[in-house]
Order: sequence, then structure tokens, then C-alpha cells
Amino acid sequence: MSEPDPITDLDELATAERWMKAGREVAIATVVETWGSAPRPAGSHLVIDEQGNLAGSVSGGCVEGAVVAEAMDVIETGKPRMLDFGVADETAWEVGLSCGGRIRVYVERLG
Repeated sequence: MSEPDPITDLDELATAERWMKAGREVAIATVVETWGSAPRPAGSHLVIDEQGNLAGSVSGGCVEGAVVAEAMDVIETGKPRMLDFGVADETAWEVGLSCGGRIRVYVERLG
């Protein structure tokens, strides 16, 4: 499994800061744990604004779409969420994580 790329991660965090300074509402999703085969390592980030603009990645395919949908709700409510996607979870099959891995993603509003 590869390690998070510090340069890319800084770019995502810089993007979040730039968006916030521009007055946008922003959430960040962070991979906090992985088990088995996972497309992105722990520490990977996805930054989302209230308009649905994205920077970074926490997975791929439909999992990322599900994370974005949850992030939009987190932006609206301000309540953080811990999301689990894995092969044993029916949601994992629905969102396309059938590779035998599992990921846990923490989503919080910034600012």
C-alpha cells in the first residue's frame, strides 16, 4: 500500500483554505483506516465545497460519490460523520467497493 503524498495532500488543504477565504462552505473527508485492498491509503483527503466542487480523492468510483453526498449534508448540518465502506457491508456493493477491502472515512465541516 502506498503512503499519502505530502505534496498532493498540501494542495488539497491549500485548496480548502483558498475556498474558505473566498467565503465558501467546505467539508473535508479523510481516510482514517483501511483494511485489505483499498484504492487510497489512510490520510488521503477529499475536499468538497457547497457547490459540489472537489479536490483530492478518498477512493474512487461510486464510493467517492457517496462520500460527496454525505459531505453535502455535513456542510449543511455541521455534524461530522464516520462512514464505513466494506465488502461485508451491503452499501459497499451498492457503491462499488467489491475489491475485498474496507475503508473508514471521517467527514467534517471546516471553519
